[in-house]
Amino acid sequence: MKLATFCYKEQRSIGIVNTNRNEISRFDINMEYAKNGVQYILDLMSNGIDLPPIAEIIPLNQVTLEAPFPRPRRNIFCAGKNYLDHVKEVAKSGLGSGPTSGNDAPAYPIIFTKVPESVIGANRKILRHAGLTSHLDYEAELAVVIGKEGRGIRREEAMDYVWGYTIINDVSARDLQKKHQQWLIAKSLDTFCPMGPWVVSKDELDGNNTAIKCWVNGELRQNSSTAQFIFDIPRLIESLSAGITLYPGDIIATGTPSGVGMGFNPPRFLNSGDTVKIEIAGIGTLENIVE
Repeated sequence: MKLATFCYKEQRSIGIVNTNRNEISRFDINMEYAKNGVQYILDLMSNGIDLPPIAEIIPLNQVTLEAPFPRPRRNIFCAGKNYLDHVKEVAKSGLGSGPTSGNDAPAYPIIFTKVPESVIGANRKILRHAGLTSHLDYEAELAVVIGKEGRGIRREEAMDYVWGYTIINDVSARDLQKKHQQWLIAKSLDTFCPMGPWVVSKDELDGNNTAIKCWVNGELRQNSSTAQFIFDIPRLIESLSAGITLYPGDIIATGTPSGVGMGFNPPRFLNSGDTVKIEIAGIGTLENIVE
């Protein structure tokens, strides 16, 4: 199942996407229920409540897709340095610091967050923030969407708490990242979390073994697989939930492979007018242009 949040006739709606027919089945719900996007449907599912009836079927080209979670209920959890090849390119860039600055994999998951207000949907513009950063970078990431509440979740049971997946571009200001050391500011500027195009249920792909690619202006920059995770999805969920309760709709970005702009010599950062397209097998593509 693919769930999307979209605008149709100037009204936010939620629906089930059929990519084979290029259409979306709109749920018959009012605007108040639709304001939080797909979150409303996940809440119903987690409580065992039947889904709303379908009001109508609409061609996809007649709607404007929004981020599945237009404003998540809380910060997006993010795993840093979760591919060994990315750990090595970070070390070469000189951006790394502290015990994880070398070429070795971290011993434990590195977790930071992005604020909810940084989220935008597919085809929305990434703000250049030229007055703040000259080192604007991209990071293609698979994001896990939690489907039921849990704390102290054991690794063996972790996938039972996953509803599905979406795509995130963990846009980063590398100069701010180096300046502030902690990553929240550098990764939470307005529009720094493109998300979408929809949420896909976990039965449609293997999140621990799926292809992930990123193009900048048509040039393939990142080409890897989540099979290269240092910490797989169950380990991330186990670590996060050890003392933090996870709730339906919580989002966990799982890290990016090598090929980001700072990894080149010289670095290849984003500029105004650049197009970033991310593709994850089993989900689709997320594309955004830098303002």
